[in-house]
Amino acid sequence: MASITAFRVGHCTHPSCMVLKGSGLASRCFPSRAYLIATRAGLYLWDTGYAEHFRAATSKGVYRMYAWVTPISFDDSESLQGQLRAHGVAPGDIHTLLLSHFHADHIAGLRDFPRARLMASQTGWDAVRRLSGVAAVRQAFVPELLPNDIADRLDFVESVPETALPAALLPFTHGRDVSGTGEIYIVDLPGHAIGHLGAFVLQDSGWTLLASDAAWVPESFQQLRGPSELSFLIQHKRAPYYATLNRLHQLHRSGNAQIRITHEDTADYVPVAGRP
Repeated sequence: MASITAFRVGHCTHPSCMVLKGSGLASRCFPSRAYLIATRAGLYLWDTGYAEHFRAATSKGVYRMYAWVTPISFDDSESLQGQLRAHGVAPGDIHTLLLSHFHADHIAGLRDFPRARLMASQTGWDAVRRLSGVAAVRQAFVPELLPNDIADRLDFVESVPETALPAALLPFTHGRDVSGTGEIYIVDLPGHAIGHLGAFVLQDSGWTLLASDAAWVPESFQQLRGPSELSFLIQHKRAPYYATLNRLHQLHRSGNAQIRITHEDTADYVPVAGRP
């Protein structure tokens, strides 16, 4: 069975009410997580979190708007590449880097893994590949973060046939076994971004759904409470977002899978030396 190790790779801050209706104006910390998934087929990464590349790419032109709207905290000790090395994993050991979507806080470290195969949604890629300037910023996308050879390394999850998931994972019924071993099944989680994906991972302890940004805080899917309506200025579509959130709520209530989201502020990630 697979195993999952979580890493905290920088964080941003926002007023709580932006991500959870009725939760007040107090500033809330949103760590950016990356997940290392060890399978029989090799090592996978689920997203990358922030990286120094983000600071460089958002220090000029219209992309400064991104850094202004989303203030981040990141230092060299939080580099995913460095944390993985301390964990005994070299960048070249990564078999595939799975991208939940193309928002900058999920792809900022791509250039640190030049040998890894990349996999994402083709619809998600097609939605951003030609964007630049203000149009890109509106989609939380920063083109400079992409590796120069991405066209040669990027495969699409849609090329993997859908198969039935176990009945215990209802209301999710079908997924794509990108591992080829039955350990990682990609599922569509529409609403937050075009081509937004999640991944069911089978561990010895059972199923875990890496749900990326289908919710920003656990209370959202636990209590079926959405974000501020203002958030849909940058999120893709309200109706599919709430349909996805409702499915997460049903899965949570079933107790048949653990749900992990990218920005939850829990302490189960690998600690960074010298930081709490």
